[in-house]
Amino acid sequence: MSKGCLVQCSANYMPLSPISFLERAAVVYGDKVSIVYCGQRFSWKETHQRCFKVASAFLHLGISRHDVVAAFAPNIPALYELHFSVPMAGAILCALNIRLDSPTLSLILQQLEAKAILVDHQYIEVVLQALDILSQTKSNPPLLILIPEFDQSSSSSSPIDLDLPLGTLNYNDLLQAKAEPNFQILRPNNECDPISVSYTSGSTGNPKGVLYSHRAVYLNSLAAIFQSDMRKMPVFLWTVEMFRCNGWCFPWAVAALGGTNICLRNVSAKLIFEAIHLHKVTHMCGAPSILNILADASENDQTREIKSRVAIIVAGALPAPQILTKVAELGFNVSHGYGMTEALGPAIVTPCKPGQKQSQYNLMMEGVDVKDPNTMESVEFDGKTMGEIMFRGNTLMLDYLENSKPVHEVFKGGWYRTGDLAVRHPDGYIQMKDRARDIIICGGEVISTLEVEAVLLTHPQVLQAAVVGRHDEVLGETPCAFVKLKEAFGGGGEASSREIIEFCEGKLPGFMVPKVVIFGDLPSPTGKIQKFVLREKANLVGGQE
Repeated sequence: MSKGCLVQCSANYMPLSPISFLERAAVVYGDKVSIVYCGQRFSWKETHQRCFKVASAFLHLGISRHDVVAAFAPNIPALYELHFSVPMAGAILCALNIRLDSPTLSLILQQLEAKAILVDHQYIEVVLQALDILSQTKSNPPLLILIPEFDQSSSSSSPIDLDLPLGTLNYNDLLQAKAEPNFQILRPNNECDPISVSYTSGSTGNPKGVLYSHRAVYLNSLAAIFQSDMRKMPVFLWTVEMFRCNGWCFPWAVAALGGTNICLRNVSAKLIFEAIHLHKVTHMCGAPSILNILADASENDQTREIKSRVAIIVAGALPAPQILTKVAELGFNVSHGYGMTEALGPAIVTPCKPGQKQSQYNLMMEGVDVKDPNTMESVEFDGKTMGEIMFRGNTLMLDYLENSKPVHEVFKGGWYRTGDLAVRHPDGYIQMKDRARDIIICGGEVISTLEVEAVLLTHPQVLQAAVVGRHDEVLGETPCAFVKLKEAFGGGGEASSREIIEFCEGKLPGFMVPKVVIFGDLPSPTGKIQKFVLREKANLVGGQE
């Protein structure tokens, strides 16, 4: 066949973009419920109209193709809408972690060179402080757009008594303004153009900006549908923050299926169970802490039994087995996700069922392997040989934001190097052992901190645990455990260091048993425990705390 016979034009090729999911939903599921929040409901047709108006308003405000629009808000309808309205204006969305402090937020805004930042009223003070810090640099401040309380339609009265910068706009004004008569959605010229920036949690240092492309999030949204076993018109409860990898691409995935988004400003057991009963929730996701919230729910929180089982994917270190059993008994099908910001969220999902370790890899990931990082050879499927987890495929990041980290370092050899160490079992199951930087070498023995943490979490009084290496003159390193006790035990409670150590001695080889136990809160300002902080602290203390 000659090349002259091959035709590529707008009839048979359009750059992939999740914008099309919303456009289709407005037509196919127009009158179906798209969003539920604070007793108000929107249809997919209304959501499309709202996003179109906001995109047009962005254009009117001078925001153009490839400009960055930041958002600082919890899981509310406005943040969901911005996942469509910002790319519809040709701009790049950056949903920021609402746990950031003002100095860190200021640094990120400076790095982003954001043209605008939309801020939920509850978090305006942090942003104002960040903008004040930013004003002391040579950076141009972003346009401030306030998202008021949901039932406050007027922009004339502020929900808070603060002096807002001159020129501050109100999100509702963008919605009420008429769309530009000639406004057309700015689709990407190239499907590999950036659609969003997501920041890592900063658990290993400063947060890194990670760029996603239209193509990657489009494909990952479809992959998320398969991984979570979604059917047409699912009901998704927003317990995973949208600022985490753009909510693992579920804002776009739910639109693709014409589902319903149940938005939550705050998460509690009572709100979760109420939403499940009122809206017949089918799916939810989040950090493993969500399982503790469910397991610890009081009888008042659980007004009725769950009639139809709810699928829930959690990503991170799993809690104790008894927690998983309790949550399953309550009516949840729990799966464990493994991934990272650079992979747009979970790339591997494994059902948490006894005896079942059949992992489901991302459909759009061309390669998932455990390799020797030096030779790039795959490790033996023997459950013993350690290697590094590596990915390659269509649902990986586009690049790191400038000044974050050289991307060629993690793409070396044509694979994305996760930095996570694992073994591969005869059935192909990948068992993560630890982060490469977290592995402890004690007298020549290799210690997985994850395995020690898993044992600590089985102690009835332990709520959280983190293990790091502590310098030792003879052995090189020894394990040091940081433990937070459950509130029922006073947060500083009945368990002593000696008791925790003896508990581990009965379940771990001697070299893996923590030599030092330190009680207290674990540093997690952005939601993930900062082990680099704990390492510094571990080397400053002596003996058993």
